[in-house]
Amino acid sequence: MNADVLIIGAGAAGLMAARELAKKGKKIIVLEAQNRIGGRIHTVYENGKPVELGAEFVHGNLPVTLALLHEAGILYTSASASTWKYDEGKFTNNEWFIDHWDLFIDKLSQLEQDTSIDDFIESQFPEDKYRELRRSVRQYVSGYDTANPKKASSFALRNEWQHEDEGAQHRVEGGYIKLLNYLANECESNGGEVKLNSVVKDIYWEPEKVSATTADGVTYHAEKIIIAIPLGMLQIETDKEGKITFHPPVKEQQEAIMQMGFGSVIKILIEFDEAFWENESVGEGKSLKDMGYLLSQEETPTWWTQYPEQSTLFTGWIGGPDAWARKDATDDEILKQALQSIANIFKLDINELQNRIKSWHIINWTTRSFTHGSYAYDTVEAPEARKTLNTPVNETLFFAGEYLYEGAAMGTVEAALTSGRDVAARIK
Repeated sequence: MNADVLIIGAGAAGLMAARELAKKGKKIIVLEAQNRIGGRIHTVYENGKPVELGAEFVHGNLPVTLALLHEAGILYTSASASTWKYDEGKFTNNEWFIDHWDLFIDKLSQLEQDTSIDDFIESQFPEDKYRELRRSVRQYVSGYDTANPKKASSFALRNEWQHEDEGAQHRVEGGYIKLLNYLANECESNGGEVKLNSVVKDIYWEPEKVSATTADGVTYHAEKIIIAIPLGMLQIETDKEGKITFHPPVKEQQEAIMQMGFGSVIKILIEFDEAFWENESVGEGKSLKDMGYLLSQEETPTWWTQYPEQSTLFTGWIGGPDAWARKDATDDEILKQALQSIANIFKLDINELQNRIKSWHIINWTTRSFTHGSYAYDTVEAPEARKTLNTPVNETLFFAGEYLYEGAAMGTVEAALTSGRDVAARIK
């Protein structure tokens, strides 16, 4: 089968590139290993309501994402809500405040040579009085960025924190997959094809000539190819499912790939028979009805609700090294641990909680085939590695994905869409 451009991966980056190129009149074939499009966007529907197993939020007023939603006529709603903190047996409201945070940001802004954020806080804040600051920074980097603090770039985190817009959080009405369906339909209405269950094993290439062979022996030919699979798939060992072999090897690009950071995450979604957290008896007499986000020191430390929508869904999040440490745990083990965390926070009986579950999902993205992790974070070496990967190989091999995005919204759907758009613009 022949095309002008082959695209490997039908996630946000791949479908954005496919849409853009198909609109320019290119013959496009998208090869997707899974039986669905979306990649790390994975919306399922329960009782007619969307449940996001992967990406859930639009983190800020992000131009590419919001423009596409407007273009597609897809509505989005505010996900901005109160953040509560549970620590040392107490609930406190809007607790983003961290002691010595201003001093931390001041010193970080003066940093002239990049280093890991762990090395930075250990060298600049070694005293015992900063213990809570060090713990909070590590928890934030691990949780929000799903990153390993021993590898995460201080410069990149500084850029992210300087551009945060915590007041602007959105959810896509009807689920994020609606946006991906729109892109796929745009591609197909302009003559492109999206082929599911197509696991690419080998890519053979020379300048202006490339072929991709799938696990079932089908070969596709084109002049150019875009590799739009998650960074985790490019970093896996040869014997893992989803590994793509290049013939001849692309050694410089593979070295760059291994220099970049890719996080770990476990997402836990539990639908209960009622929103028990709204009961003042579990909030020490405080009303948690407006609670959007809950931070704690439990083994499953981060939780959120669907506020302002009325919902009994409670979502847990384990990121970074803690998620990696649990990557081999069973779903039942992760659920039990999550329920114990909830029980500890709200002083509820774990068996009672178990009996009140209507449905649940555990999504261990780190061990999922064709993903192998959460999303990218910058290491100290990442900027140079990104330059290498954003440079086409003989105008034939192109890479796309959220890990190649240059802005402050790293690790987001916005980053993936932007990378897909940009790589499409490079192909003439």
